[in-house]
Amino acid sequence: MQVMGREDHHSDSEMSGCERLAYSGPLSGPLNKRPGRKSARFSTPGTTTSKDEQYVEITLDVRNDSVAVHSVKAANGAEEDPEMALLAKGLEKRSASNVVRTASARIRQVSHEIKRLASFSKRPPPGRLDRSKSAAAHALKGLKFISKTDGGAGWAAVEKRFDGITASTDGLLPRARFCECIGMKESKDFAGELFDALARKRNMHCDSISKAELREFWDQISNQSFDSRLQTFFDMVDKDADGRITEEEVREIITLSASANKLSNIQKQAEEYAALIMEELDPENHGYILIENLEMLLLQGSNQSVRGESRNLSHMLSQKLKPTLDSNPLHRWCRSTKYFFLDNWQRVWVMALWIAVMAGLFTYKYIQYRRREAYEVMGYCVCMAKGAAETLKLNMALILLPVCRNTLTWLRNKTKLGVVVPFDDNLNFHKVIAVGIAVGVGIHGISHLACDFPRLLQASEEKWELMQQFFGDQPSSYWHFVKSKEGVTGIVMVVLMAIAFTLATPWFRRNKLNLPTGLKKLTGFNAFWYSHHLFVIVYTLLVVHGYYLYLTHKWYKKTTWMYLAVPVILYGSERLIRALRSSIKAVTIQKVAVYPGNVLALHMSKPQGFRYKSGQYMFVNCAAVSPFEWHPFSITSAPGDEYLSVHIRTLGDWTRQLRTVFSEICQPPPDGKSGLLRADCFQGHNPNLPRVLIDGPYGAPAQDYKKYEVVLLVGLGIGATPMISIVKDIVSNIRAMEEEENAVENGAGGIGNSQSTKIPSPNTQKRKENFKTRRAYFYWVTREQGSFDWFKGVMNEVAELDHNHVIELHNYCTSVYEEGDARSALIAMLQSINHAKNGVDIVSGTRVKSHFAKPNWRNVYKRTALNHPDSRVGVFYCGAPALTKELRQLALDFSHKTSTKFDFHKENF
Repeated sequence: MQVMGREDHHSDSEMSGCERLAYSGPLSGPLNKRPGRKSARFSTPGTTTSKDEQYVEITLDVRNDSVAVHSVKAANGAEEDPEMALLAKGLEKRSASNVVRTASARIRQVSHEIKRLASFSKRPPPGRLDRSKSAAAHALKGLKFISKTDGGAGWAAVEKRFDGITASTDGLLPRARFCECIGMKESKDFAGELFDALARKRNMHCDSISKAELREFWDQISNQSFDSRLQTFFDMVDKDADGRITEEEVREIITLSASANKLSNIQKQAEEYAALIMEELDPENHGYILIENLEMLLLQGSNQSVRGESRNLSHMLSQKLKPTLDSNPLHRWCRSTKYFFLDNWQRVWVMALWIAVMAGLFTYKYIQYRRREAYEVMGYCVCMAKGAAETLKLNMALILLPVCRNTLTWLRNKTKLGVVVPFDDNLNFHKVIAVGIAVGVGIHGISHLACDFPRLLQASEEKWELMQQFFGDQPSSYWHFVKSKEGVTGIVMVVLMAIAFTLATPWFRRNKLNLPTGLKKLTGFNAFWYSHHLFVIVYTLLVVHGYYLYLTHKWYKKTTWMYLAVPVILYGSERLIRALRSSIKAVTIQKVAVYPGNVLALHMSKPQGFRYKSGQYMFVNCAAVSPFEWHPFSITSAPGDEYLSVHIRTLGDWTRQLRTVFSEICQPPPDGKSGLLRADCFQGHNPNLPRVLIDGPYGAPAQDYKKYEVVLLVGLGIGATPMISIVKDIVSNIRAMEEEENAVENGAGGIGNSQSTKIPSPNTQKRKENFKTRRAYFYWVTREQGSFDWFKGVMNEVAELDHNHVIELHNYCTSVYEEGDARSALIAMLQSINHAKNGVDIVSGTRVKSHFAKPNWRNVYKRTALNHPDSRVGVFYCGAPALTKELRQLALDFSHKTSTKFDFHKENF
């Protein structure tokens, strides 16, 4: 059997002006399917006419894991020279004949290609992994240069970009813009090395290529054959094209891959990691590694990472989760309505009650004024104004209750109301009431200013007699009503409310507006915080406004103060308690650390009697930044720790100033430590540290995790803070229960030979009743490698102490390209080697092995449902709002279509 390989490139070379040797192209695919003798022909340079073109024919004997050169001869009928046989044995010596001299250069160039192709036999060679195994199938999907997001639209999109780029370059694509053309714009250096490898493979020496050559490049990098992808990647590393990779070449590609994936720590240790790879793949110290070693490493790494999930169950679950098509719109509506009420019944009854009470009050006042004399003069306008005013009184009272945090925390911890009242939605309810107030103010103000006052001015003498007892003499000017106590207080309240409402919107509070420099101070948390405290003036004016009423003179009918009394007293008491408690519960700063990613960690002494639950938060005040501002932060220490800790990320003015204050005190790290600034002062109070006050703790959704046997914890970036406390608390509780059970067993075993019953202690029994969690999954997703330094100690502690594997930790670094992408392939290989040898992940620096890119959340839920059928799983999320909708919807979908029920909770404070 003969395989003929010939290819002409002279037209492309002329078009691009590149120097290019005639070359038949790389052999691709397995050389054989069964043992036997194979032949291939390779053209050789030296002639210009096709008639005289010379080539050499190589015949190989391929048997299982061995390959031997049977013969090397000129295929144009020339007799075999004796030196041909010598060349066939060594593939390195040169023939004395003219034909062999011409062919020897090409033979050396393709020799390593022949070795690679010969390795694909039916039975895998010793020391290598079998590709037929399921674990290897996962690895064969890897090393993709072009993914769905990078140029996945195919050649048509690449060609379109090429035409746009080369419009001003005479149809030639520069190397510098190759990355943009193929869809690797964010990986310019990596794309540049890929360009060089593809050009080097074709003996091209140029910095620009034509469209035909680009098409040739594209066909190779988009080739789905694993062997082709592996060879391309190997060629990128093998810069001198000798078929061998040296340690220096490994170091260079590690630096390149780390740069493409924004892994600065790996860049700094590239030399160390290159030595590690050489030690693993070159145990005999040859000084180089071959493509076979690279392939073996890739397959071994994949074999360690593939999990043995039940494929049948997974397939069945996937079928269940397919959207159900129902042609009947009534059935679809009924099903969606049913699921809506099942998922939101707590919110539904609270909102229904609130709307019903408002509707009742509005209707009551409307009917009351419909029967009074004022209706004869002002008509429906006065009824609308008074109805809206009554709802305003209620809402101005209710809006304070969701922010009475001490009261809500007590109700959440000490009562069973949490079963029917959605305490987690307190701030959402606060916002809904604010919308109700805005609507009420609009109706009330417009009805008075645009309808009632003009009608009073235009009333006849006969009708004015009905209003004489309320307004006195009939005014002649509209200004009479505006400048009255009722008018002034009402207008000022509307202006102050408008300011507070506007600055509380997400666009202003989160600095989403691009305002001129002079107006920047109107945005951010500070503007929101100070403007919200205008409510003190608003409530004062509201009481005055409600006392000086035109149409009501009897004091007991002026009900504004009755609505406001209890909520205002309750809220005022809470603020007084906060002020007293924060001053009494003094804290001492024990440790300060400034981490990469602009995160400040504060470790403080725990005040006497300060009891909290994991997942709760507290307010922090620093007088050196602002004596009035209090900001909420999740507590990252566990209840069993002897200290309190918070991790604060710089996101606004206050946090930025706080970080600056503490950074000035922190010292550079000692040699060998990570790039942290630290200030430890366990020896006593450090007078240089600013005074910090705390207030709390306050309840949050995550504190209820103990109610679930299975919990799914999700943290994005700094949103991992409440989850870290929960993870530490789970380990502490499980360890405490094990110690108590062991103590009971040891105690019972010491009672002679009597058959005594092992009765658990009251503490053990109580702990089991309050702590139901038996399995936890923690997913931490962050963009920066340096973020893992924030909780490195916690991760290592959990990995060391969790002997029963109760907690499953998953760290995701989204700056790294997804697993299987060629840009992260070497990082994945290096990760497998280092974790297997040293037990440390090269990305996170912890014992927990990191994943690349973003998690597939649907697969996360799917896996949890497969592992825990007929269970109720608590899903707790803290992070950017963008992911909330997806996680909540997935929880609903899996709850409706599987036997596993997911309860979704989002941190919101």
